Amino acid sequence: MTTYSLTMREDHADLLRAHLLRGDGNEHAAYVLCSRAAIRRDPWDREAHERYHSVRVIPVPDDQVLASSPGLITWSTASYVRALREAAAQGYVVAVVHNHPEAMTWFSSQDDSNEPDLVQLAVNRNGDGTKMLSLLLTADGQWAGRVWLLPRAGAHAPLRIVRILGRRFGLHYEGRGGTASLPAFHRQALAFGRALNDDLARLRVGVVGCGGTGSAVAMLLARLGVGQIVVIDNDIVDRTNLNRLHGARQQDADAMRPKVDVVAESIAAMGLGVKVVAIEAWVGDPECRDALRSCDVIFGCTDDHEGRLFLNRLAYYYLVPVIDVGLAIDVDRGAPPVLRALDGRVSVLTPRETCLICRDIVSAEAARGEAMKRADPEAYEQRKAEAYVVGERNPAPAVVTFTTELACMAVNEMIQRLQGFRDPDGSTAHRVRKFHLGEDRRPRHDPRPACPICATEDVWGCGDVEPFLGRVA
Repeated sequence: MTTYSLTMREDHADLLRAHLLRGDGNEHAAYVLCSRAAIRRDPWDREAHERYHSVRVIPVPDDQVLASSPGLITWSTASYVRALREAAAQGYVVAVVHNHPEAMTWFSSQDDSNEPDLVQLAVNRNGDGTKMLSLLLTADGQWAGRVWLLPRAGAHAPLRIVRILGRRFGLHYEGRGGTASLPAFHRQALAFGRALNDDLARLRVGVVGCGGTGSAVAMLLARLGVGQIVVIDNDIVDRTNLNRLHGARQQDADAMRPKVDVVAESIAAMGLGVKVVAIEAWVGDPECRDALRSCDVIFGCTDDHEGRLFLNRLAYYYLVPVIDVGLAIDVDRGAPPVLRALDGRVSVLTPRETCLICRDIVSAEAARGEAMKRADPEAYEQRKAEAYVVGERNPAPAVVTFTTELACMAVNEMIQRLQGFRDPDGSTAHRVRKFHLGEDRRPRHDPRPACPICATEDVWGCGDVEPFLGRVA
């Protein structure tokens, strides 16, 4: 079985709302060109999944509309053929979008009758196997959708979820807010409403890095009721991180157990119904691709530059928001050491926000050294001896209370973007907590003009390309 979903950029959704919901009570229409990600098997259901991403919105001009009423719209297919031509040239799929008046939350019998003709036209124009998405915007701003598979047989499948990605994370699916949650989450619903519990139960979240911060993030997500979690790390538990790694015990360090197994077992033991999958690998390994592309949100808790660069690209290519976290403790070499700075950082990577490269958070030079060390340790040591690569660092200072508070900051940013408990400007793309000063800052950075990731829309939502993420992985 194959399931389907769509992620739409917030600016695209806003364009569609302005064009479709005009206050006249009539139906209007538009197209969205969508890229595709073919996931062979998601890590939780073990099913194939096709994920679509909005790339461009094309309104149907009013002068091509033949008739429009509260229950019907017809228009010339000339604009549709042009959209199909562009989709074929770019490898995209066309989504046909229209709105419905109040009280209509699903496709009408008229839609069921008319849409197979549009699908057949797409097949005739672009070849056998061509799919068409059909999207519906209700009068109260809710989204629903389906994928047409076989026009002659009238075969279609619903979109499992429609995501709207921007300063808020909008989730649209059938039955939202009406599901009975476990008693453990009742008081959470008293604070934020039942819809948030439903959203969390639906979420598929990745945690990359299971050290002091990542293990805390994973535990918090599970206790919130996130339904599906995948943890990714290729490190083992040792005695130096027992005091920071949530869920770890001395016997885990003695057995040199993988961090992901320890974290996954701790989550499973909570008994909160969370499906947790552990992948013992570096995030850039090909075996992680299906899991990462299946996620609705990813928390980047890795401390390596190469891993951060990888997630930096993935966030924009696949429209998967990455919440990247980092802790920096600066001390002198005195005895005892004197604290100069203690900064925790939470950065959210989405289109229209500045990437990690332009924020000077990651170093391409350090990433190249890490890649060499991973691929060819002997060459790395030789190059390090010749001072061509960055050498090993001393262990970075870390304190469990601050790594855990940083995890809370990151998870609360996700809650804000799902539920909006702060003011309208409460979503923050880059927050730095100066623990030693007791204050938060929101530094802003503009994209560098030549940045291929965040300064241009060229790669936003482009989905599957060869090579993966536009480079050799």
